[in-house]
Amino acid sequence: MGKKATLTDVASLINQDLKSVIDFFSSKIEQHIGDKVDVQIGSTGKSGFEDEHVRKKEMLKALVLELHAGGEKSALKARFKEILGDVEATDIASMEQELINSGELTVDQITLLCDLHIGIFEDSLEKNLRPEESPGHPIHTYMEENRVAEELIADIRENPTPELIQKLADIEIHYTRLENQLFPMLEKKEFEGPSQVMWAKHDEVRQLIRQGSEVDAEEFATQVEDMIFKEETILFPTSLELLSIQDWQKVKNGEEEIGFAWVSPGDEWKPVTPEVIHEVEEPPQLADILSMQTGKLTLEQINLIMTNLPIEISFINENEEVAYYSDTKERIFPRSPGVIGRKVQRCHPPKSLDKVMKIIEAFKTGQKDVAEFWLNMNGKYIHIRYFAIRDNSGKYRGTLEVMQDVTSIRALEGERRLINWGEDEK
Repeated sequence: MGKKATLTDVASLINQDLKSVIDFFSSKIEQHIGDKVDVQIGSTGKSGFEDEHVRKKEMLKALVLELHAGGEKSALKARFKEILGDVEATDIASMEQELINSGELTVDQITLLCDLHIGIFEDSLEKNLRPEESPGHPIHTYMEENRVAEELIADIRENPTPELIQKLADIEIHYTRLENQLFPMLEKKEFEGPSQVMWAKHDEVRQLIRQGSEVDAEEFATQVEDMIFKEETILFPTSLELLSIQDWQKVKNGEEEIGFAWVSPGDEWKPVTPEVIHEVEEPPQLADILSMQTGKLTLEQINLIMTNLPIEISFINENEEVAYYSDTKERIFPRSPGVIGRKVQRCHPPKSLDKVMKIIEAFKTGQKDVAEFWLNMNGKYIHIRYFAIRDNSGKYRGTLEVMQDVTSIRALEGERRLINWGEDEK
């Protein structure tokens, strides 16, 4: 059998426009059957495989939109099985992104629908193999954590003790690593809708964690279990398809700063990247002395000062991108190198993003110069301040975030002078 060609392919081969080719075939058909045939120019000449892929995604979108309009779940599930069969995990993620991009649904609406449409598609999704990676690969580490979480969930359902619930609460480390390391890489591939939805679901789990011993153990276990399913049937397969080896290396590079839940990553995954192949020894650099406004410092000295200050600093430039954070030893909120260059809109949970953007807008317009907050968190009293940074002409150049644990400062009484330094504290 010879090769197949679409009408678009034929037009290209004979250097004619598509309409001329269609008109030619229409006239030949009319001569043969005696009736005029009106051929519509619809498809752009995609292969059968591409057409089927597009068709499946359009049907998925239609099902979810019908579900959003109040369609009955069991009927939609039956229709799904009848007309779509097996669905690829990446189709679900692409569908969510397209619904958000088109304005047909918002991130909040997708979040509300997430459990429902996963419920409709889960039978088909479970038939797809879960990704298996070498120990040390970020996906392998995520999945190892998920296996421990599943064991804890089973134990909680058998005997929901406060100790087990507290141990499962460490899943938040897993979520934080996803948000700070994996999600930024997906955003660089212009694939941000599904990650926004998952971040919103993470926050729902965090709300349960904050309830402590008062939490409904079964609800907590179910929420975590559902997130495992979403990760391993949608997020991870899609990430493996979109990200390169170099991307995964960047994801891995910042993991240690955030930490791991229950497991230690293996070291078998050692990717060979172009940087490794062409690795050369760079000559030692001279300690450049930078002239500051009031003095001179080397780059090393600046880094040492910033990392030893009793405060945490983050700087967002005028383009609303994270340009810097101080890598202090004791962190209030986890951060990793994956956040550098990330739009500030992607660095905050959806529920608080509106307030953050209002602060930045007030800084840009000159309405405000400072925004100040304080809160109790894990037994600590945290003071958070945002400062508008302007140049000598008054032009807005960015926002400085300063955070400090002021628990011990609030407890100070009386006075202690320099002359008293070294005396035993009572």
